[in-house]
Amino acid sequence: MAAFPKTSLEQWRVLQTIVEAGGYAQAAARLHRSQSSVSYAVTRLQAQLGIDLLVPQGRRMVLTDAGRALLAEAAPLLESLQKLEARAGALRSGWEAEVRLAVDSLFPLPCLMAALRHFAAQCPATRLQMHEVVMSGADDALYQGQVDLAVATRVPPGFLGEWLLDACFLACAAPAHPLHALGRTLRPDDLVPWTQVVVRDSGTRQPRDEGWLGARQRWTVSHADTAVEVVESGLAFAWLPAHAIAARLEEGRLVPLPLAQGQVRRTALHLVMADPGRSGPAAQALADCLHQEAAARRGAG
Repeated sequence: MAAFPKTSLEQWRVLQTIVEAGGYAQAAARLHRSQSSVSYAVTRLQAQLGIDLLVPQGRRMVLTDAGRALLAEAAPLLESLQKLEARAGALRSGWEAEVRLAVDSLFPLPCLMAALRHFAAQCPATRLQMHEVVMSGADDALYQGQVDLAVATRVPPGFLGEWLLDACFLACAAPAHPLHALGRTLRPDDLVPWTQVVVRDSGTRQPRDEGWLGARQRWTVSHADTAVEVVESGLAFAWLPAHAIAARLEEGRLVPLPLAQGQVRRTALHLVMADPGRSGPAAQALADCLHQEAAARRGAG
């Protein structure tokens, strides 16, 4: 049977406070305890360890080399305990321990990160479990009860959703691709002989293909980033998310295809709550953050 630790996190917290405050009296004031109890906690800690942790230096108490090394190892434990207590307080107040989010890969990453930063500030004690999905993968996550909310390319039957923003796709290819060598406006039949790359639907219930698929040869990949690399390498053309290739377009590494029709297409992204009537405050906070960042992106054009 494992033995119980001889020391307590309270003792290490007292030691940490003495070092931060500079002395016993200052630590006692910060901890709202008597100076004698603070002194006793450290004396007891040193006795239990059999080693000196603090020494006086002028009017301040400073760590010995051993004390510095040991406190450095104790600090993460103290931080973890504080987070645990904060989480318990949040649960006591009705905040969820965890929020589960499915987000389609078309949702702009900067927009998502900004929303998550705001969420983390509002709900520091709530864990986040995020599923990154493509097309009907969001449907599956909702139907299977895997998530509390989803950013999806459509609102599945049986759910309600709110529009967030439109993802814009641009038909493009590498500058040296033969399609650019034609030197004219392209028709659909011009695309047929050349390879198109598409991103695989991550759903399994009713996977779907979206976008022009008239090419004789199709390459299917699992991630949009991979599709971008395939197109930039000159191996294929594709309709790629405009927000993901803006820098490549500006630098000339990708060039829009001069299609007579269909050069640009748009896909709406919606926020879908799995069960609005039972959504907790943390799930609602995350939904609000996503709405706010989507609105800011729309406003920025």
